[in-house]
Amino acid sequence: MLSASFFPHHLALHVPDGFLNLPVTLITWVFAIALIAISLNRVQAEYQERAVPLMGVCAAFIFAAQMINFPIPGGTSGHLLGGTLAGVLLGPWAGSLVMTVVFIVQAFLFQDGGLTALGANVFNMGLIGTFGGYYVYRAIRNAVGRDSFQGVATGAAIAAWTSVVVASVVVAFQLALSGTVPLPVALTSMAFWHVMIGIGEAIITVVALSYIYKTRPDMIYRSPRSATADLPRSYSSR
Repeated sequence: MLSASFFPHHLALHVPDGFLNLPVTLITWVFAIALIAISLNRVQAEYQERAVPLMGVCAAFIFAAQMINFPIPGGTSGHLLGGTLAGVLLGPWAGSLVMTVVFIVQAFLFQDGGLTALGANVFNMGLIGTFGGYYVYRAIRNAVGRDSFQGVATGAAIAAWTSVVVASVVVAFQLALSGTVPLPVALTSMAFWHVMIGIGEAIITVVALSYIYKTRPDMIYRSPRSATADLPRSYSSR
């Protein structure tokens, strides 16, 4: 997300109320509700009870980390979104639920993103940022080295950057379809700033994972299908 006096607030990833028309709002709500429902079902079916405390800790960490802004060129700043980080630690289903909780708290307590636009924010940063980011990370990790930190770090860095940029492009289309901002303006502004914000997202994500990998490698999510007995066991079911 962006923070700057000269930068239009509606060209940030946390979409406020009043900037999306009814059709776009309804469609994103449908996708958001479907994501939450499926995620709840998958978490109940695949995750052990010990994953619940980790979900709480992850949500608290991401929420706190989002309060810290980092400067980017142009006199503005960005902050961690955390979608890919949540996916790497918790998997796509639990990670999406954690990010949804973070978005709800931000909307109700800090007015960071609108209530009517909550569905869009869950869609953009939960479905695309967390769910999409996880599978980009997983593909790259498997290609580089599934059981090495190089694979984890490379996959997480690329996925974190990609998820932020792709989400910003989707928001640009949503705003253009709603008649809020012309598409060329929205795409240019969103892509330009979020290419740089994505770099900060990637750096913070890798730094956090580096510490976790050194101290608690079992906390990094391994899907049930890929888990094997000879590797460090994670909290996920087998």
